Amino acid sequence: MSAATTDISMDAERAATGWRRLVPTRWIAHLALIVSCAIIAFPLFYAVIVATQTNSEVYSYQFTPGTAFSDNWNIVMNLNKIGGYMVNSVLVALAVTTGKVILSLLSGLAFVYFRFPGKWIVFGFVLLTLMMPTEILVIALFRFVSSIGLSNSYGALILPFLASATGTFLFRQHFMNIPAELSEAAQLDGANPWQFLFKVLVPMSWNTIAALAVIQFIYVWNFYLWPALIMQGPERQVIQVGLRTLVAGDTALRFGPMMMGAVIASIPPLIVFLLLQKQFMSGFALARDK
Repeated sequence: MSAATTDISMDAERAATGWRRLVPTRWIAHLALIVSCAIIAFPLFYAVIVATQTNSEVYSYQFTPGTAFSDNWNIVMNLNKIGGYMVNSVLVALAVTTGKVILSLLSGLAFVYFRFPGKWIVFGFVLLTLMMPTEILVIALFRFVSSIGLSNSYGALILPFLASATGTFLFRQHFMNIPAELSEAAQLDGANPWQFLFKVLVPMSWNTIAALAVIQFIYVWNFYLWPALIMQGPERQVIQVGLRTLVAGDTALRFGPMMMGAVIASIPPLIVFLLLQKQFMSGFALARDK
């Protein structure tokens, strides 16, 4: 019996040694990760460098900060009023994100804790909308929004996008992982659905809420086609369309202001992601941990 055990342990040791030969040593793995991160970060690094340069410095492939930072900043922020576009995008993104989170919470609650005829059919239609991007509906949506007098307003940018099939599905799956005994205990304590939602479900769902908020904020921040169609003036226009003003014109392209605007426009979503990074990662790891 002991001899058999010894043979098994020796085979296991030889197998482990064979696997170690296939796994790179720690310094090789670290070197590979550093090189990968450098390759991924290089475009952003180069964009920041170009944002400070003149066209002549860009054409000379200079990889050090240029001499036109203040000039490019003045063109972007003062002449092209990019700051106003960013304020509009922040307002729209916060409004849409808040609305999507609230409606997704309510719809997830309904699909998990309520019984009503045709619930699975309705949920199937909700999932069906995931296969229909905005670009397919943009013409019909444009005619409808224009017919009710919402064109060229914040309402045209916010109201059509408050519902979220992704959020509904995400919260439904999250609520289904919560033990049903909590709902039964809340009913025995006399809690109504609103109390159960805000006192039990919401405190247990902050990670999922943050994950959805990050996704939707970045999604709304990148709006381009719909705002370009529905907004006629620059007063309420969003940043992605506003960046087009840095390209349009009769003169030659100025790469410095273009990159300056792109870098500035990427700061708000980056801040949102950094603030909610921990909750964002935990929100998607929740189901796996369970």
